[in-house]
Amino acid sequence: QVQLVESGGGLVRPGDNLRLTCVASESTYGMGWFRQDPGQEREFVAGIGWSGAFTDYANSVEGRFTISRDNAKNTVYLQMNSLQPEDTAIYYCAAAPYEGVSTFSDQYETWGQGTQVTVSS
Repeated sequence: QVQLVESGGGLVRPGDNLRLTCVASESTYGMGWFRQDPGQEREFVAGIGWSGAFTDYANSVEGRFTISRDNAKNTVYLQMNSLQPEDTAIYYCAAAPYEGVSTFSDQYETWGQGTQVTVSS
């Protein structure tokens, strides 16, 4: 089974940028980024199809976040710009067993361990 490792989280100030990286142990199909605050449900952030031609974003991050992938490196990125305190969460990448993108967490079969993003002044 594919293994996913996220990195790039940290503590930043409002308005700052961060880039999260998710490295897979082998090639993957559709990939997604989700986030979760303690006591909250995991929510969809962004997704990308295998070719990278199709992407989808949550309304709350559209225009600020960009998902991309480099299949030669088995890596997916999440560029997060203009971060706000409400973006604070643990961010997880996930791999789907099919080429497309889903906003539903139960459509993904493999998850990384997560990386903490904290936005605070």
